[in-house]
Amino acid sequence: MGKLQEFEITFDNNKTVYSPGESLTGTLKISIAQSIQCKAIKVSCQGFCGVTSKSNDTDWTDEEQYFSSSVSIADKGTLKEGEHSFPFKFLLPAAAPTSFVGPYGQIMYRVRAFIDTPRFAKDYKIEKPFSMTNTLNLNEVPGIREPSSSSVTKNFSYMLVKNGTVVLNAKTDMRGYIAGQIIKVSAGIENKSDKTTGHVVASLMQKVTYNTKKPTYDLRSVAEVEGPGVKGGNKSEWNQQIIVPALPHSSLADGNLIQICYYIQVYLKYPEVALTLPICIGSVALDPSQPSLSQTVAPMPAPRITPAPSPSAPESEAPNLPPRPAPKPAPKPRPRSTHASPSAPPVDLYPQLPSVSNYNGEMLKSPHQEPGSQGPVSPNAFSYAPGLSFRQRQSSSGPSAPPPSSSSSSQDRNQTPSSASVPPSYRSSAYPQEAPPSYEDSFNT
Repeated sequence: MGKLQEFEITFDNNKTVYSPGESLTGTLKISIAQSIQCKAIKVSCQGFCGVTSKSNDTDWTDEEQYFSSSVSIADKGTLKEGEHSFPFKFLLPAAAPTSFVGPYGQIMYRVRAFIDTPRFAKDYKIEKPFSMTNTLNLNEVPGIREPSSSSVTKNFSYMLVKNGTVVLNAKTDMRGYIAGQIIKVSAGIENKSDKTTGHVVASLMQKVTYNTKKPTYDLRSVAEVEGPGVKGGNKSEWNQQIIVPALPHSSLADGNLIQICYYIQVYLKYPEVALTLPICIGSVALDPSQPSLSQTVAPMPAPRITPAPSPSAPESEAPNLPPRPAPKPAPKPRPRSTHASPSAPPVDLYPQLPSVSNYNGEMLKSPHQEPGSQGPVSPNAFSYAPGLSFRQRQSSSGPSAPPPSSSSSSQDRNQTPSSASVPPSYRSSAYPQEAPPSYEDSFNT
């Protein structure tokens, strides 16, 4: 090493496994044969994760850093020859995932030391890894005490000929375990065919997901037990136990580059039928005296329903009224005719009717009407809307009639009706060759 004879990082009590929130203390030892000019001596503590899409490749495709702390233990100056010791101390964060090393990524923690020398001089650096073990309390996971169960049905065929079906169901005693505990697996097999099934196998599977642009999955069997098959037309109950080895904890938080999950896979070798039972592996075992977290969760509030008034309720409380019916839509207006059709026959046909008050309450009187005589009735008297009047128009196609003379006396009007209001004669019409005029045309002529 030339001038540098010893450059080493040591942790107090030779401790290499830490938990989040702990203090990491150690010493940097340096031994040199000649003095060295240095700008600074620094020690840093880092935690990061790197993943790649190639197996056993350290050129990470994606990286994420959990924490990074640095401290300067020596300033600019001359490091004299001899042995030097520089203590350091770091406080690890309370939230950090457990260390992990896989073929497509790693979760690493390390302490690094640097001797920063002036320009054109050689820099010195060294690093020492340590492990981080996070705590996963299974008592804080909802539904962890409930068994994990599943069932599947598979058609049993031989040489492309269907011989029947096979029903496979399995379950575990609970969903949360720690290293050293026993997983109790029970399976039921119902063979509804004439053929014998293959052996039944239960495996503890570990699935690691490396979240790159295209996620990479690493699936492996950690432990495995096997049982006999079932003959045709028979049922069988199979119970086995699997001991949980020391494994990294399950990843419950989303968003990390590396996700770890576990499940029990129960399958038959023939016919190929399988099911999965998800489980969780932590560090703090379940406490039998504590209730399940799923039972302590408050239920969802039920929809509010107003109760019916009781006989003992005070009179001040308003009773529940039935819902009001939706308002009926307004009637659509009728299309208006091009001709003004009266709502009642013209009064000229009935000259002997008594006078009727109009919508204003006034009597319509002729200027030549004598006291005690009856005058003509206005068409407005028969209208249903105030102010509605009817015009008498002459049809261009009907027979022409001379308009009533304004100089005629009131006596003539009372005795002889106007020719314009007299209904036309139908005796001379060419019916049935020509249809008679309509009701409206008879008044318009």
